[in-house]
Amino acid sequence: MNTHARLVHDYEAGIGVTASTVAPGPDPGGNLAATLPVWSLAAGSVAALSAAANRMRAVRGLDPVAHRIDPRRITAAFTSDRLIRIDGQTPKAFADLSGFFPTFDGWVRTHANYPHHRTRLFAALGMPESAPVDLAVTQMAMLRAEDLESRAAAHGAIAVRVRTEAEWAASPQGRAAAEGPPVAITPRSDRCEPGLPWGAAPLQPLAGYRVLDLTRVIAGPVATRTLALLGADVLRLDPPQLPEISWQYADTCQGKRSTLVDLRTHRIDELISTADVLITGYRPGALERAGVHGASRPGLVHGRVSAWGDTGPWGGRRGFDSIVQAASGIAILEGAPAVPGALPAQALDHASGYLLAAGVIDALVARSDDGVGRDVRVALARTASWLLDAPHRTPQHPEATMPSSAEVVRHGRVVTAAPVLAEYPDYAWPAPDYGADRPAWPLSTH
Repeated sequence: MNTHARLVHDYEAGIGVTASTVAPGPDPGGNLAATLPVWSLAAGSVAALSAAANRMRAVRGLDPVAHRIDPRRITAAFTSDRLIRIDGQTPKAFADLSGFFPTFDGWVRTHANYPHHRTRLFAALGMPESAPVDLAVTQMAMLRAEDLESRAAAHGAIAVRVRTEAEWAASPQGRAAAEGPPVAITPRSDRCEPGLPWGAAPLQPLAGYRVLDLTRVIAGPVATRTLALLGADVLRLDPPQLPEISWQYADTCQGKRSTLVDLRTHRIDELISTADVLITGYRPGALERAGVHGASRPGLVHGRVSAWGDTGPWGGRRGFDSIVQAASGIAILEGAPAVPGALPAQALDHASGYLLAAGVIDALVARSDDGVGRDVRVALARTASWLLDAPHRTPQHPEATMPSSAEVVRHGRVVTAAPVLAEYPDYAWPAPDYGADRPAWPLSTH
């Protein structure tokens, strides 16, 4: 079996085999207690990452690391929003118009944490942004859930009708989300000279690789934070006109460098042409329309994370973990038709992030042999489909408990969850000042 065929075989098997053999049943500490097997998803995605890291060590002539599946580390990392403290305070995870809201005939879930999403939601409701929140909630209650969902999509806002599992499975977008492996690795026609960079060490198997990070929120930043933990030089690019939410940045930018680039006015071809990996979290086609093309670097590994995937009628829509939970039936399973609920963590985001990192590492392993560029894709909705299809549901479960406060790292005014891999006591450095670096690679990395 050639290198690519082996990768396809491994990921078509999905994380199900890993999860069932490493972590069946509920998590030992109860931090991820839920109807669905969230612990299996979490532990399986981390086990997949650990296995990929050891495959990279093997091709670089390093001894494998006997990674421990540490439940306390894993659940702390997956529930990092419950552990983060800034100046001793817990940030508010969701804004006033982010959440479940009743409609005329059901429920919707909205996401308006970013100011531009809040503006678009008011526009979808036909209201000025200066209108009181209570009036917006009343307006939602007067609309049909599906009508509000359609209005939101038309305005670039984020709101979905809360569906049952059966409704999602029967829908075109639900069927599209269920297709394919949890991690899709696809070779392209471009190639570079096979080989490996210099400088690897057992806990730094990715040393010498350059990763350009064009992601936000959780899944993409978790993937790139993981690549940085394993030794890659990660440069995160953010648009200056749309600042990141500060606590999310502090929670997911450890070990990286940060710069601000307006892709509407500045091209980043030179950065891409000297990178090994490009990770993007924009909707399919959005970056290409802005002139960002991974093909400018032969042999580039392009990791992509999206909410709904590249196919199906929702491929171009915006979405977040909480939104995918609501649309896919998870919210009903974790609550009730009368009162929707949620998973005890943004588990779709975190698991997708670790799976994307694993896929990128394996694509780099394959490239070291054949020089071929590859696309690596994950989607929150595909991860949700895996979770919904997984065995061992626990409808009668206790309430999820708080993660251990011992599994944190402290840097000045910021306390965040420790790395998910138990062999690492901390990240190389805490999240730097936002936009503190130049849009360039250090001369010493290649």
